[in-house]
Amino acid sequence: MSRKAIVIGAGFGGLALAIRLQSAGVATTIVEARDKPGGRAYHWQKEGFTFDAGPTVITDPPCLEELWALSGQPMAADVDLVPVMPFYRLNWPDGTNFDYSNDEAALRAEIATLHPADVDGYDRFLQYSKGVYEQGYVKLGAVAFLDFASMIKAAPALMKYQAWRSVYSIVSAYVQDERLRQALSFHTLLVGGNPMTTSAIYALIHTIEKEGGVWFARGGTNALVSGMARLFERIGGTLRLGDPVTRIDTVGDRATGVATQSGWRGEADMVACNGDLMHSYNALLADHPRGPKVAKSLARKRWSPSLFVVHFGAKGSYPDVAHHSILFGPRYRGLLDDIYTNGVVPDDFSLYLHHPSATDPAMAPPGHSTFYALAPVAHLGKAQADWDGAFGQQFADAILDEVERRVAPGLRANLVTRFHYTPADFGRDLSAHLGSAFSLEPVLWQSAWFRAHNRDDVISNLYFVGAGTHPGAGIPGVVGSAKATANLMLEDK
Repeated sequence: MSRKAIVIGAGFGGLALAIRLQSAGVATTIVEARDKPGGRAYHWQKEGFTFDAGPTVITDPPCLEELWALSGQPMAADVDLVPVMPFYRLNWPDGTNFDYSNDEAALRAEIATLHPADVDGYDRFLQYSKGVYEQGYVKLGAVAFLDFASMIKAAPALMKYQAWRSVYSIVSAYVQDERLRQALSFHTLLVGGNPMTTSAIYALIHTIEKEGGVWFARGGTNALVSGMARLFERIGGTLRLGDPVTRIDTVGDRATGVATQSGWRGEADMVACNGDLMHSYNALLADHPRGPKVAKSLARKRWSPSLFVVHFGAKGSYPDVAHHSILFGPRYRGLLDDIYTNGVVPDDFSLYLHHPSATDPAMAPPGHSTFYALAPVAHLGKAQADWDGAFGQQFADAILDEVERRVAPGLRANLVTRFHYTPADFGRDLSAHLGSAFSLEPVLWQSAWFRAHNRDDVISNLYFVGAGTHPGAGIPGVVGSAKATANLMLEDK
């Protein structure tokens, strides 16, 4: 192993990148600030309950299996993936339920129940989704956009699929029922995007799920993280935990290594950042002219919202609550405007409810259930709230009341443990700029070449991976970014 690399951050992107580098013969060290790997996919264990911080929707297993195949190993040796059906149970305030899956007959029956004429419209939407999936994910999902010429080359396909339109706009061209429009457009929220403004290219998520299914790692998303970490160390990689990087060392326009809070210093031929973009440039590169310059540019960009997540464990089982539920609120466009534009923390909310013990009872003590309820909220640059104080507690209570009222009668009386995670926590624990949960907002003018480049334009051996780079957030997105970045690092001399 003639070359050495340091990867800052052990999130999904950092782990996937490090596995690729180590598998290719580059001696790789991951330096992680927190006490365990995972980044945003952190987890807690409290009173016998296992709580995943997220992400909790696993799609496109082949992109993960490929990481093990690089060293001739089966993913199943480390991770047990089990299918989730339905993918999501959607629920509206009027009591309507809609089970969303890739069971063709069942899905069409669900659509026909809401609006029979939309079955044909769904078929046309599906063809559109398959087209953008081929262009945007299969062909370009793991390709680094380092110059504008690469963007020009991709432009015809983007034009063909009207990438300037929003996902909601495209969906609305195919189906008429407002509930179906929400059902086919909410997915962008899972990667930090507003369905009303996120490029229609993101309609590809529907096909990713349809083609590959939705999966759960037995033991939780943390079990997938642990499996990746075990693989990395088994093939010779070094994982350094609980030691935040404080500086990327440079000589001229070359990165030479990193320094950490403990005083440790690692030297490397290449450095890659899986941390927050703003923190990487503004703090870790503060001593290099490139750092303040890029930080100033990043400050002008649009950042994705944050999240407010209530984790709770309860007595009893809840067989009628699916593994993944989406509880739509009384407003859709108006609520999105409040989150993304107005900077208002509204009284109503739409929720993603995660119930992993529905699939894996071991996520909770016997006779108990594990949940989290997630509400998208404006980031700290748009809305200020007393997240650490009384308001945060009241907001958590309101969310629990809504879950109880909508899908889990008697929940509050059965609670055993609860805690919440706020935009302020994203900022503290992850150095996330403005408490953003998904890095840069995935709008068209912040995608591909317009997103953070996988290799810095000036510091030629400094690389980036994760949600802030192409193609964006979500497990397939950051794993794809790792493939793009690894290709660059292995090609560069």
